[in-house]
Amino acid sequence: MTGARRQFVLRVASLAIIVLVWALGAMAAGPRLLPSPLAVLSTMVEEAASGALFLNIAITLVRVGVAFGIAMLAGTALGILMGRSRTADDLFDLPLIVLLNLPALVIVVLAYIWAGLTETAAILAVAINKFPNTAVTVREGTRALDRGLDEVAQIYKFDRVKRLRHVVLPQLVPFIAAAARSGLSLVWKIVLVVELLGRPNGVGFEIGTAFQLFDVARILAYALAFVAVIVAIEFLMVQPFERRVTRWRPRAA
Repeated sequence: MTGARRQFVLRVASLAIIVLVWALGAMAAGPRLLPSPLAVLSTMVEEAASGALFLNIAITLVRVGVAFGIAMLAGTALGILMGRSRTADDLFDLPLIVLLNLPALVIVVLAYIWAGLTETAAILAVAINKFPNTAVTVREGTRALDRGLDEVAQIYKFDRVKRLRHVVLPQLVPFIAAAARSGLSLVWKIVLVVELLGRPNGVGFEIGTAFQLFDVARILAYALAFVAVIVAIEFLMVQPFERRVTRWRPRAA
């Protein structure tokens, strides 16, 4: 059995075990507390047939994408600056520590209080929560850059843009990819909280509505549908992109 086929079989087996444990748990807890996989699937089909499932997932994905993009761009820029400048590192280190340890819920609530229950406040609250993680990860990557390549760039008189493109960014790709992967899982979770607290649509809003009705099947239907979308993005977009941009790096034997 090839490595890829073995990996596929193990993943299918893992999924089957999860579904089996879920079904047994549903039998023990009862349908009110834990609906069966078939009951959740039926609810998911109903929501999809009405169009509500696809609409709310699309709205949430837009928020995730915009907030994720802002956090990655700003965090990467600040991380590179802090990694290459001791002054910038000393200046921004304490604010980053504060943001890293400030609960996400506090940032979301303050954003809504200060900016109102608006789309801008929601997206900025999510971006601010993700931004420091990216900055710290990229900063550590920048500190680990090969100084010998910097010296070569100086010898060949690379300007700042050329040095950034051909020397700095290629070495930072693994760190940026790690920040993106962890950031994606963090951002969509915070987006759901943001929607739950102050948006009139999206997956988080629907889960909040289902919670008020104690509709566990609907909660699980929306949660699992959105998780499936995020997993698909991970396997179909994030991992192929990471492999593509790191193809120049030597592979382990």
